[in-house]
Amino acid sequence: MPEPDRPLVVVADPIDAAAVERLRSGPCRVVDATASPDALDRALPEAWGIIVRSRTKVNAALLAKAPHLRFVARAGVGVDNVDLPGATARGIRVVNAPSAATVAVAELTVAFLVLLARGLYPRIVDTKAGGWKRGENGGELRGKTVGFVGYGRIARETAKRLAPFGARTLAYDPYVASTTDGTALRTLDELLAESDFVSLHAALTTESRHLIDAGRIARMRRGSFLLNVARGPLVDEAALLAALDSGQLAGAALDVFEVEPPTNTKLLAHSKVLATPHLGASTHEGQSLAGEQVVDEALRALRGEPLQALVNPEAQGARP
Repeated sequence: MPEPDRPLVVVADPIDAAAVERLRSGPCRVVDATASPDALDRALPEAWGIIVRSRTKVNAALLAKAPHLRFVARAGVGVDNVDLPGATARGIRVVNAPSAATVAVAELTVAFLVLLARGLYPRIVDTKAGGWKRGENGGELRGKTVGFVGYGRIARETAKRLAPFGARTLAYDPYVASTTDGTALRTLDELLAESDFVSLHAALTTESRHLIDAGRIARMRRGSFLLNVARGPLVDEAALLAALDSGQLAGAALDVFEVEPPTNTKLLAHSKVLATPHLGASTHEGQSLAGEQVVDEALRALRGEPLQALVNPEAQGARP
């Protein structure tokens, strides 16, 4: 195939280097545009496909610069940085890496649960500063109830890891009719009232924005904990801060924020808050797997084969 006729795939955000090299061996040209927005802008007019993580926003402005675009791959689970309606209207197929981050985020969730249950973070900070406060401190996960808001791959993997701790697990998910792992389904209000820990694993939609607001926090057990490893805008941060100050909540663990990097300095500085910089999926293994999965999908698309992680099946007519 003459070089100009080979479809151009643009790698807009860094993915696993081995995956990029495998893509280069496929029936396409590859441009690494991760260095700067200018490099991306120069590549878009010819792009057949684009691979992104969370930094690059595949919005209406980007789509307008890419008249030949037929394929978008998100090297992660969430696709809220992709204009799905706009892509679908143009027949652009969008895929993700649905299982790449499952173990990484599940393990972070368990780590957060242990830190919160034991009250370890303040003790770690105090000990490193020269303190030596001993005695009874915190509790155990054994016998506690962990409620999952959203019960997809990550929440199910977390529940599996919590079983040896002796924790009870509940889930609220309007798209899940039954479970086979011992996790009991509840309405959202029931889950909030019964859980010692509420862990968010829901997708961000117009309906789920500020799903956890002042009213729902008031329905939680006094002295319970909130974890968010999904999307920041699921939580009303002003309501969360007020609940931490009042003692309604005993603590929170946040890997995601309404604005990233976060600007709510009072929340970040709060003694009851564990905060990490949206790194739930950022393990060596998870990022390698994400790169492998989106490159697999790109190669399938280039060969005209069925896709396995198509997010918008209603997009028709896209061909390499």
